[in-house]
Amino acid sequence: MNEHVHNKPISIDIEGMTCASCVARVEKSLLKVPGVTSASVNLATERATVQLSDATDTDALLKAIDKAGYKGTERSDEHQHHHAGHTHHDEDAAVLRRDVAIAAAFTLPVFVLEMGSHLYMPMHHWLLGMVPQQALYIFYFVLTSIVLFVPGWRFFKIGFPALFRGAPEMNSLVALGAGAAWAYSTVVTFAPQLVPSETQFVYFEAAAVIVTLILVGRWLEALSKGRTGEAIQRLVREQAKTARVERDGKLIELPIEQVVVGDVIAVRPGEKVAVDGEITDGSSHVDESMISGEPLPVSKTIGSSVVGGTLNTSGSFSFRATKVGGDTMLAQIIRMVEEAQGGKLPIQQVVDQITMWFVPAVIGLAIITAIVWAIFGPEPAYVFGLVNAVAVLIIACPCAMGLATPTSIMVGTGRAAELGVLFRKSESLQQLRDVAVVAFDKTGTLTQGKPALTDLILDDDFTHDEVLALVAAVEAKSEHPIATAIVAAAEKAGLALGKVTDFASHAGNGVTARVDGRLVSIGSQRHLKHLDFSDFNAAIDKLANEGKTPVFAAIDDKLAAAIVVADSIKPSSKAVIAALHAMGLKTAMISGDNRRTAEAIARQLGIDEVRAEVLPADKVAAIKSLRGLGKVAYVGDGINDAPALAEADVGIAVGTGTDAAIESADVVLLGGDLKGVLNALTISRATMKNIWENLFWAFGYNVLLIPVAAGVLYPAFGILLNPMIGAGAMALSSVFVVGNAQRLRAVKGVTL
Repeated sequence: MNEHVHNKPISIDIEGMTCASCVARVEKSLLKVPGVTSASVNLATERATVQLSDATDTDALLKAIDKAGYKGTERSDEHQHHHAGHTHHDEDAAVLRRDVAIAAAFTLPVFVLEMGSHLYMPMHHWLLGMVPQQALYIFYFVLTSIVLFVPGWRFFKIGFPALFRGAPEMNSLVALGAGAAWAYSTVVTFAPQLVPSETQFVYFEAAAVIVTLILVGRWLEALSKGRTGEAIQRLVREQAKTARVERDGKLIELPIEQVVVGDVIAVRPGEKVAVDGEITDGSSHVDESMISGEPLPVSKTIGSSVVGGTLNTSGSFSFRATKVGGDTMLAQIIRMVEEAQGGKLPIQQVVDQITMWFVPAVIGLAIITAIVWAIFGPEPAYVFGLVNAVAVLIIACPCAMGLATPTSIMVGTGRAAELGVLFRKSESLQQLRDVAVVAFDKTGTLTQGKPALTDLILDDDFTHDEVLALVAAVEAKSEHPIATAIVAAAEKAGLALGKVTDFASHAGNGVTARVDGRLVSIGSQRHLKHLDFSDFNAAIDKLANEGKTPVFAAIDDKLAAAIVVADSIKPSSKAVIAALHAMGLKTAMISGDNRRTAEAIARQLGIDEVRAEVLPADKVAAIKSLRGLGKVAYVGDGINDAPALAEADVGIAVGTGTDAAIESADVVLLGGDLKGVLNALTISRATMKNIWENLFWAFGYNVLLIPVAAGVLYPAFGILLNPMIGAGAMALSSVFVVGNAQRLRAVKGVTL
């Protein structure tokens, strides 16, 4: 007996659901179980996610599902991460393919002989000359009975018990429709005296074709559903199976499950990185496109982090495992994508409510159709009543309604993951489309997050390398972030640093020292006020307008250079802001910098709104103040961004950021490229458009065709809908919806 505590939602796989009314029924049953606070059932993933308020026995949940007429099994983490829950679609497809073959083999003779006789009179006469009509009917009866009660038995086995429970669903409609056509034809075949002579027609071919076509539709749907989960399957396939681990001074090949944190693992060119870790020896380029969507391999050296499942392209290296099993980034990505795919958009809950009443309404409409035709229809009125009632039952397709939203979510979130965007909550797909303002944290999001030398403005008497080498030699003695940035710039330029003597630090003002005998002073304008700044006045004004504050270097008591160390803007930031404006969105920046600096950066990037001098604790208030412009998405990466990410309508965390930020976000951008914001918006808009197309098709199809099936066009135009055409149209409507969702796999990532 398993018990679960409230804060961990549990997942249950459900067998036997075929339409949105099944979804609503399972949810209703689960919500009646004591301790269940919420239950969300997804038709595309065939899974329930249940949130519990206290320790609840899982068996009670499984019993509730069983009572609703379906079979539930709890998903283990092992199953979740290694199989990704989509293998059963392959099994469904194989079983359905076999059943379609059986049904088609027995349906074809009935269809060809019966329809051929209707359409081509000489064939009708030839057939009746060869075989007595009664014998022909018995032949049809045998073949149709095999179709209905062997491959088609699934409809009756599920449909009638659901009907008797007062909870009819998709299978009930098929069982009633095909069953009514078969039962009437059987009476005409074996007890013709029970019906008037003018109504003695058989509809075996309609019953057989209905079942066969719906099986074909289910088979195509199962194939498409299998493809729908491909994004997760691809991620699962990225996992390495083995690793070469150092144990007792020797390299041994171990299954990945046996790797533990702290193990040192050797990776050769062309091999996959087994788990997450940090390089301890060697260097290489690693293809991280599976997690970031970026095609160019990333340079890795000692101290660099590597991610399990990525591909080592060139050199060899060893790394120490820091995360294994379910803690690795790949396992977390799979978990996030699965949770998003199993989620439900607000729009879906409305659809589920409608479809719960839809099937009983269709059955009621079919009964009314039969009665109206029997009373007012032309002769043979009973036959017209039966055929049109069957057509109404068969044409109604709650499958398409139930699949309209979840299949689009599955494909959309899967495609987003391939582009390096993780939707942690499926609702954010719908919310992101409605966003009017995208607000950015400045440091580490729009900027690199670490100071770098951005400007070195020289006096005419000095050269760049000369000044940089002397200044860096002095700053190498300091721990200040500005000093670190200057030393890094000198190292990057390959400059040799001279010998430093007489080093002295003047707190808050600057430093002086001798380098190879030359006197070097570095500090603020105030610290060096005894020197002549007239040559630098124009540069100082220009830098001030850009929001930059320089430090100055004097060599042998002559002013040599103005040095600006600043947090440089990421290369893609300006293009991302321009692209957001092109999408019709407003942009904002929230920064702790002084107003002048913040506004200078905003001007440089083309940002609309600036909230400057904002303390970390005030970021939530800044987000609230932007709400006047519409719904707000906030993009951030630090621990102090977590409350703002939670407050925003959609929180977007940059994946290079902290765990706290990622946990608070609705959307995670892997790899840290801001282009992911554009990809997230593109996927969100494309997915919502796709869902509306699917819903329009599913509902529009029913609104148009149910009245036609009932016979409203007959009095004016003499048009009736053959139940067989209805069955074909119904099968196609589900296939159309699932097929339309597949188009999301072709959504292109944004190029800047």
